[in-house]
Amino acid sequence: MLLLLAVLLGPFPHFAPAVEVKRPRGVSLSNRHFYDELKPFTCLDGSLTIAFDRVNDDYCDCADGSDEPGTAACPNGRFHCTNAGYRPQYIPSSRVNDGICDCCDTTDEYNSGHVCENTCREMGRKAREALQQMAEVAKKGFHLKQLLIEEAKKGQEEKQGKLAELQDSKQSMAEQVASLKAVKEEAEKPEQEAKDIHKKAWEDQKAAEKAEQEKLQAAHAFQELDQDKDGLVSVSELQSHPELDTEGDRAVSEAEAQNLMGGLPNVDLLTFQEKVWLAIQEKYLSKATEDIPPARSIEVPLEEGTESHPEIPDERTHIDDGEYDEEDDEDEEEEDRDQEETKIRPSKHPADKMEEELEKLPPYDEATQALIDVAQKAREKYEDAAKSLRDIEDSIRALEKEISFDFGPLGEFTYLYNQCYELTTNEYIYRLCPFDRVTQKPKNGGSETNLGTWGSWAGPSHDKYNIMKYEHGTGCWQGPNRSTNVKLSCGTETVVISTAEPSRCEYLMELSTPAACQEPREPDVLDHDEL
Repeated sequence: MLLLLAVLLGPFPHFAPAVEVKRPRGVSLSNRHFYDELKPFTCLDGSLTIAFDRVNDDYCDCADGSDEPGTAACPNGRFHCTNAGYRPQYIPSSRVNDGICDCCDTTDEYNSGHVCENTCREMGRKAREALQQMAEVAKKGFHLKQLLIEEAKKGQEEKQGKLAELQDSKQSMAEQVASLKAVKEEAEKPEQEAKDIHKKAWEDQKAAEKAEQEKLQAAHAFQELDQDKDGLVSVSELQSHPELDTEGDRAVSEAEAQNLMGGLPNVDLLTFQEKVWLAIQEKYLSKATEDIPPARSIEVPLEEGTESHPEIPDERTHIDDGEYDEEDDEDEEEEDRDQEETKIRPSKHPADKMEEELEKLPPYDEATQALIDVAQKAREKYEDAAKSLRDIEDSIRALEKEISFDFGPLGEFTYLYNQCYELTTNEYIYRLCPFDRVTQKPKNGGSETNLGTWGSWAGPSHDKYNIMKYEHGTGCWQGPNRSTNVKLSCGTETVVISTAEPSRCEYLMELSTPAACQEPREPDVLDHDEL
């Protein structure tokens, strides 16, 4: 009570000796034993010992300022505010008697002439109410945490049981897949054999058709070359087709013609088909007259059974993707005449034509189709079982991954898994998915930016589960990859409270969650007056 009374009556000199002896102004109760008026005063840093009457004499003797706790003499001194009814505090001694009330109990302005109001009781009341509210939140949050722990425990047991079931199902399904695969492969053998037979028959048929077509083409060429209609093609008649030139001089010499005819002076139709046609078919141009230039050639296959020029298809071929000029219709008669005079070139790639035709296989016979149906059903059963096996394996991996996560000492953070929480600011929508990632997206539209993927718990050693670390996010322009620290605080609801970017590309979030609540303890007594 002496200090309190001295504080209230400080300006009166007959109370000053009692204050300085019992408890010098600005000294806390915990340091009172250093200030004994019956002994010299030793600076708290041990650097100097002075007479006690030099304490609070408004002259700084100690380097640490400890001899002037109640004056502004030392720039590094500290003044202790008792603040009865609220929290005690230290302020720099330079604020003593500066005309500004720093201590709620007004003791720092004892000689400034400034009138201060003691607000400690009111501040203490508000602080106690805030503490009481925090205590209630902590109590309720801790209760919810216990429920989360129980739920996590049950969930962990269920996951372990589910994992065991999936492992058994996997074994059973793997055996079923192996069995169905064997059935499938067994059914595919006769199917493939039947398909091969069908394809071989089709290939043989197309090859025969092609050979017949080439035979007819050769016969057509023979008729054109046999200009004197004597049933033979002579060397001179072969020379009438300069496109058969082999020496590059645009003319067929007698020697070239004889070479093409195998040294024979003339050949009949059979010999022409078997020997000569093979040598000239790639270059030979069918023509109606020798005066028409080979400017408009159309590649068409010769139809089977054609004895004269094959008909030109009605569908015109144009370089401009099949579009026609408006003059096409007007010149239709002229084009018809041109078509009769057009040089016709056989296909240069019969193998390619053959492949295209082979793609259009005729329908299978009933026996082959029945084998195909059986094999198809076997394939479908196998594929369904294989898909089921893959699904089981995916579920096993997902469960094993979830079980492997560190969800806190008692699994209290388990409920956050596979959940996401958002916070919308003036510019962005922040999305936190615990144990997965943190993202940022412009509020008014735009692409999403990855602020980090789950890394680890990053709290201090005594409170490891206080901070979640997300790293390796989208790289900043000419900077590091983005990362986010999520600080967890006690609350009755799970909600993102705030977000900030204290450093470039390094973000800080606060997540309120019951899982962060600790067992409540009795709040500190705020009205302790150290008296």
